[in-house]
Amino acid sequence: MSEYTLYHNPRCSKSRQAKALLDEQGVAYETRLYLQDPLNTSELKALVTKLGIEATELLRTKEAEYKEAGLSKNSTAEEAIEAMANFPKLMERPVLTGPKGARIGRPPEAILDIL
Repeated sequence: MSEYTLYHNPRCSKSRQAKALLDEQGVAYETRLYLQDPLNTSELKALVTKLGIEATELLRTKEAEYKEAGLSKNSTAEEAIEAMANFPKLMERPVLTGPKGARIGRPPEAILDIL
C-alpha cells in the first residue's frame, strides 16, 4: 500500500496533469477513481480534516448536481459532506493525500507541497 493516494477523474485535465507530475517525480501512489468508487461520509470528513479546510470548500459549485442536491452558499458542512457522498462529481479534484497532509491540485503543482 502506498503512502500517497490521488483522488482522480481521468476526464479532468487538471487531474491528468497532477497524475503526470507525480509520475515525473517518480512518486509511488494509489489512484482512486472517486466517481466509480465514491467516498463515504466518514472518508469525506477525514479528507476535509486532512486538507484543513471547510467541507464546503471541497465542493464544485458550478456542477448541475450542486443545485440538484439543494446546496447554496449557506450550506452547512454536514450538507456538503452528504451531497459529495451522494454526488461524487461535486468533489473538487484532483486531491492528493500523503504523510505530510493533503492538497487540492488547483493548480496541479500545489500537490508538490506535500511530497
